[in-house]
Amino acid sequence: MALSPMDSPRSVPGPAKTLAAKTKALAVQNAASSPLSSGASTPTEGTMDLAEQMNDQTRKQFVTGARLGEGTYAIVYAGHYRHDPTRLVAIKKIKVNADYKDGVAMDAIREIKYLQELSHPNIIKLHAVFSTKDQNLSLVLEHLPLGDLEQLWKNKDVRYGGADIKAWACMLARAVWFCHKNFVLHRDIKGNNLLIAADGNVKLADFGLARSFADPFRPMTYNVITRFYRPPELLYGARYYGGAVDVWSMGVVFAELALREFFLPSETDIQQLSVICDVFGTPTEETWPGVSKLEFYTPPSNPSSRPQPLQFWRARFGILGDDGIELLRAMLTMDPKRRLTAQQVLEHRYWTNAPRPTEKEDLPKNGGGAKVMGEDLKRRGGEIESGRADKVARKLFG
Repeated sequence: MALSPMDSPRSVPGPAKTLAAKTKALAVQNAASSPLSSGASTPTEGTMDLAEQMNDQTRKQFVTGARLGEGTYAIVYAGHYRHDPTRLVAIKKIKVNADYKDGVAMDAIREIKYLQELSHPNIIKLHAVFSTKDQNLSLVLEHLPLGDLEQLWKNKDVRYGGADIKAWACMLARAVWFCHKNFVLHRDIKGNNLLIAADGNVKLADFGLARSFADPFRPMTYNVITRFYRPPELLYGARYYGGAVDVWSMGVVFAELALREFFLPSETDIQQLSVICDVFGTPTEETWPGVSKLEFYTPPSNPSSRPQPLQFWRARFGILGDDGIELLRAMLTMDPKRRLTAQQVLEHRYWTNAPRPTEKEDLPKNGGGAKVMGEDLKRRGGEIESGRADKVARKLFG
């Protein structure tokens, strides 16, 4: 899908001018292949350049409906195609902010870039992009009306079993595998970024923190991934990493579906490491070669804690069966070099052994509704509901 151009900057001061100007070349480049282009133009169109015409035509394809959610980063609306009101969409309007270069946060640029490149049944679809007269950027996204997986496991009125968990986890694994196959790291996998479509399919959303796999000698930031789902190597300050960071997050989501509660909650990064070490043991050079070279690693002053035994996993995750527990532990290996890859996750025998995954049409679907979708889409990458982490941590840790 080609990126739709944005309005001309002629009457708009500030950073939006630069943003619109940079998109004109792309608009002209795509004009020949765009189904929106036509040889005739109206008198109004005659006063517009090609980029403005294409943007205007794209915008007119959609009708904006009720507001579903609003945050400091974006407003999300229900919408539909003008020519077919039954084709529903979610319109995510990114707010212009003078604090950012060109007035648009990099999260929005990343989301557009990677959703254009990634087309998969378990990844949210980007239908179109356009700008409005006030230069706000709007992303037209797939309508996913049944909320998210976090809201689903929180809803105690919804009952589900091992076959359902297997189906949801498999959809997530396929999405992550496809991202990695195309050299994209998501870097913010969590339950409320996994939205549920009307047919029961789970879709990975929010690519605001995504990036391409880095050159081996090019450092990346360690301050990514929502804390509950952040792997230990990032908490220790690793700047060179790959798909293993997403696999850890995927494992935490898998665990939460089984537990129906947060698996590794905390209120600070230091406490997050403590919580992880309580379950998986304190890493040393013997158990994780190279860990002592990470920026924030501190050798344990007392005898290091040992990982929880198999009995711990069977007591807490019995619903997954022995194969599921084996897979979960392999996804949550402390040493990222020993952690399974997304490809290896999909090749595990857990998926083909009994019980078989529930068909998507038969899965429980009460994940919160369209309002939850709006709340999820309005957030920036890495952002959580205001106060949620603190409240959860205070409740758990007193």
